[in-house]
Amino acid sequence: MEKIPLVARAREGAARAARSLALILVCVSSGCLVQGNGGVPALNVTSAAFTLGGEIPVVYTCDGANISPPLTWDAPPGGTKSMAILVTDSDAPGETFVHWAAYNIPPGTREIPAGAWGEKVLPAGSLEGMNDFGRPGYGGPCPPRGKPHHYHFTVYALDTTLNPGGKVDGRMLEAALAGHVLSRGEIVGIYGRR
Repeated sequence: MEKIPLVARAREGAARAARSLALILVCVSSGCLVQGNGGVPALNVTSAAFTLGGEIPVVYTCDGANISPPLTWDAPPGGTKSMAILVTDSDAPGETFVHWAAYNIPPGTREIPAGAWGEKVLPAGSLEGMNDFGRPGYGGPCPPRGKPHHYHFTVYALDTTLNPGGKVDGRMLEAALAGHVLSRGEIVGIYGRR
């Protein structure tokens, strides 16, 4: 007989949690939450290829043409000297897998068109580091078969241009960003292989 009140309380708690989650998702998608560490202002990042939390089309993966998707973002804050892009797979076995590391993108840039590995899609002066496939440029989602992975396309507005030195990879770029981020934003897409 005591199971009925417990079931009712569980349903009420689940409904409350669902309403809270819906409010958080609306707030995140509208950009009202501050992203980043230490109160770094949010930068609204979008793609014409997929929506926030949506599936990344095959053409932008290793199963398709392996081209980078188009990205756009809002104007960065005053004092921005360069932009950087990191694309990572947070679900990769072991540690986060870097798919693209681009930096010293001119601060007036508001979009990167769709492009292909080995082709210049970035504005003049931009540089690309090594991805975890062992080559420079973009390497599309290529997860093992099974559960879809989450791919974070993160754009940073920086107060400097970067000169990390040596053969730059995503982890070196991430370390070089420390203390220089004026704003950041990301769009996350998913991709899975069956």
